[in-house]
Amino acid sequence: MKNITVIGSGTMGSGIAHCFAQYGFTVSLVDLTQDALDTAKIKIGTNLDRQVKKALLTQEDRTATLRRISFSTELQKATASSDLIVEAASENSAVKKKIFEQVDQWAPAHCILASNTSSLSITTLAAYTQRSENVIGMHFMNPVPVMRLVEIIKGHSTSTSTLSSIEALTKKIEKVPLVAADYPGFVANRILLPMINEAIEALFQGVADVMTIDEMMKLGMGHPMGPLRLADFIGLDVCLSILEVLHQGFGKDKYAPCPLLKNMVAAGKLGVKSKSGFYDYHEDPRNPQPTIF
Repeated sequence: MKNITVIGSGTMGSGIAHCFAQYGFTVSLVDLTQDALDTAKIKIGTNLDRQVKKALLTQEDRTATLRRISFSTELQKATASSDLIVEAASENSAVKKKIFEQVDQWAPAHCILASNTSSLSITTLAAYTQRSENVIGMHFMNPVPVMRLVEIIKGHSTSTSTLSSIEALTKKIEKVPLVAADYPGFVANRILLPMINEAIEALFQGVADVMTIDEMMKLGMGHPMGPLRLADFIGLDVCLSILEVLHQGFGKDKYAPCPLLKNMVAAGKLGVKSKSGFYDYHEDPRNPQPTIF
């Protein structure tokens, strides 16, 4: 694999493009608007600067990495010579369906189609294509340049050769591929999101305040970040979406999203990206103050 297309230039997509380009791959980063792409280019540059400052990369490496990334609003053109396409669009089944239907028509026959979905069915996405054996999940963790895990999801029809190729590719960018079967939430979010939801339930029921809940988990369980701060970091809308997938997929009440989470998302309090969630990020994003409930 040499040519990689990443669809979606948000936090995850820009991070995925950054990682592949850093390890010598030619990357096309695609989004709907030039403004989104300009923002992504700045974000990638900032993250590369951070790596240079930490002596993880040289200035020459930084320049070469950015040179390997092209930024485009033309999806068909970008996918025409791709060896791998990684879809990193919003966690919306209708959006992903449209993307997979389109790229299946435009990409070369050998091209592997991967999704960075954190919860949606790979088997269902594969059904929108004529190459289900070449469809797989590559669930990168946030922040992508830092986190080593890539959760690989094998759909019902994913071929052994596709799985082997993606595992090998993941190792080439110095990530660790761990394989999960295609069930709601896979492994990482099936375990993580109920824990986050339970922390929100404890807050909702007045068991403890935001800071106390997070400090309990940090000091008592050795977590680097409390579950409520982590929910803000992930995005409360994303947390809600994943919990709804789990609840619908398994039909069990233990996955039902807490009413407080639903209300916060409805009010537009989405965490870091809206500067307001379980913490307030307006004044000092690095040292946010807990919200009083």
